[in-house]
Amino acid sequence: MRRSILHIDMDAFYAAVEQRDNPSLRGRPVIVGSPPDRRGVVATCSYEARRFGVRSAMPSREAFRLCPTAVFIKPDMQRYQEASVRIFKVLECFSPLVEPISIDEAFLDVSGVLRLFGNPENIASLLRRQIRAELDLPASVGIAHNKFLAKLASEKAKPDGVFKMPEQREQLIDLLGRMGVGELWGVGKVSRRILEQAGFLKVSDLQRSDRSRLVKLVGERFAAHLINLSFGEDSREVELPVAEKSISKETTFDEDVDNRQFLNAALCDLCDEVGSRLRAQGLMAHVCRIKIRWSDFNTITRQQHFLSEICDDFSIRELALELFSREKLRSSVRLIGVGVTELVRDQDEQMLLFQEENQELKKREKVSRTVDAIRDKLGDNAIMRGSRLSPGD
Repeated sequence: MRRSILHIDMDAFYAAVEQRDNPSLRGRPVIVGSPPDRRGVVATCSYEARRFGVRSAMPSREAFRLCPTAVFIKPDMQRYQEASVRIFKVLECFSPLVEPISIDEAFLDVSGVLRLFGNPENIASLLRRQIRAELDLPASVGIAHNKFLAKLASEKAKPDGVFKMPEQREQLIDLLGRMGVGELWGVGKVSRRILEQAGFLKVSDLQRSDRSRLVKLVGERFAAHLINLSFGEDSREVELPVAEKSISKETTFDEDVDNRQFLNAALCDLCDEVGSRLRAQGLMAHVCRIKIRWSDFNTITRQQHFLSEICDDFSIRELALELFSREKLRSSVRLIGVGVTELVRDQDEQMLLFQEENQELKKREKVSRTVDAIRDKLGDNAIMRGSRLSPGD
């Protein structure tokens, strides 16, 4: 039996949330990202802005040149994450098999719920209606018998629609054949250039290709992958999310920074966020890692084990600052980040085995959890570590 797979993709998600929450923005070009007078890029933009050629990852200055009437808005990730949580709760009402791809898209395997909700087209319509009713946000849904085709279908459904891939093989192959090779999953800029220079411009060129020639061009494994996709074949299952293997947070500065005191403060803020996420998920960490990107875009990482598994902010800050202190500021810093790895479940019994050694750790953890509770109740700014610095201070 063929599976029934849906791919749900929220339309211009960040911009749609902004237009929903501020009705005066509806119908206007909205760009979410860095302001045009600062270095940075577009995170996403409304369809009104896309008509001017604005697109994600474009430098904000270029976006302003293309669409000077656009409203630029700084991203509010907390609001977008809150909306995402509610969206996924809706999806889980229709199938237990939900695979998140990002904050605003997911695959659903609805093969086992057709008797309950009807055919895939009906489920897609119900999903979109429910999301619209509960969140007042538009969503596009693609329908197919595998993940690759469902993802393609959702692109054809945009904006705010439903598209089902043809079930007849001849029709499907014809539809795929008219696509450019760059639309195939796994084909990036480099591989696309290699394929196009060799005369593979359309998917139909792959469908008619001599396999040995393609193997010489891109290798046996990728050649097989391309040929399978060109005929709409994809054996990947919809997979439930696995536990995080690491937790990290980084920040890119509007201007390069060479003030170590300011960088230390920024690093501590990131450590607090990482620690909060650790505790929220009931995890402990064994390794701390920092990331530094210099003004010339060279990037380094440094890591070290904690003396014991930890989840408190103090331990993360101390080791992160120690790792950073070992690095000379050979130039100004563009980006700084911190992460923790080798995560395990919080086991109170393990802590009890070393009661004396870990008494201080337990105190630190208790203080950190108290801070979490206060911030949850009164907001992130309810407790601050100290005065905020500017890069020039």
